[in-house]
Parts: sequence; C-alpha cells; structure tokens
Amino acid sequence: MNTLTTTSTLQRFLRFALLLVLAVGSVTLYAKDIVTIGNAWVRPTVSGQDIGAAYMTFTSNQNVKLTHVESNITKSVEIHSMSMQNGVMKMRMLEMLELAAGKPYKLEPGGFHLMLFDLKKPLLDGDQVNFELTFKSGNTEFKQKIKALVKTPVSSESNDGGHEHHHHH
Repeated sequence: MNTLTTTSTLQRFLRFALLLVLAVGSVTLYAKDIVTIGNAWVRPTVSGQDIGAAYMTFTSNQNVKLTHVESNITKSVEIHSMSMQNGVMKMRMLEMLELAAGKPYKLEPGGFHLMLFDLKKPLLDGDQVNFELTFKSGNTEFKQKIKALVKTPVSSESNDGGHEHHHHH
C-alpha cells in the first residue's frame, strides 16, 4: 500500500470518527433542548417508610413521552396519576406520560407524581436525589439527568391537604 492510499484511508476514518462523535454528542444535548425540567423536589420520609414521592414540572418544545425513570435511592420508580372519583382517591400506575408541546406539565401532590418504592434510606430535608428520565419522541429515545431537593412542601405545593398516601403492591 502506498503512502497516498494510507493517508486517504486515515482521513476518511478520522472524518467518520468525528461525525460519529458529533452525532452522539448532539443526542446528549438534544434532551435538554427539548424538555425543560423545573421545580424538582421530593417529599421527606420518616424512619421505616420505604415509599416516597417526587414532583417536578416538564415543559417540552415538541410532543414527547416520559417512558422510564430511574433514581439512585431506589430500584423502582413509577409514574402515577391520582384523582378523586365519587369521593374516593384513586391512584394508578401509568406506562408513560405524554407531554404536549409548549404546555407545562406539573407533577404535584394530589395529581400526577413519581412514586419511589423500596427506598434505600429515609429521605431527609436537604438531601439530594438523582433521577435519570427517559423520553421518547417518535423512534428517538433520549435521557436527561436531574437532581431534586428533598424538602417539606410549603402549603401552596401541598394540594393533598398534608395527608400522606400509602400504597401496598
């Protein structure tokens, strides 16, 4: 093989490698460009309580679905809805949460929220909880990492009247 062919092959390979790095890098930026996550917080727990709840607000600039959530403090995070039906509070697990473009979507006490099952330790005021959220837009999946502060809700955040809800699976 002559030097010219080797140089040409090397240049093609480097161009390909650079494009690959740029493509992968843009997917990482992609999530934050599409979905903004604000006001993320987690309700504190008491000793012996192994279930928690997390809340946040999503704003997406296109229609996407929240399909999966992971956290460093538990092995199981579920997306839940809560509603009142005939005076009875009903809670159910959702496979996904659809976010409409341009419409802020609040996960809040008394409504949609993330349930944290089998907590590894009590969640205390001031702790930080890491989440990795997986979104899907068409056939494209992307992940976004956030940190949420553990805090006692102020009265405007606590739409459930301060009552804790408990689940048994």
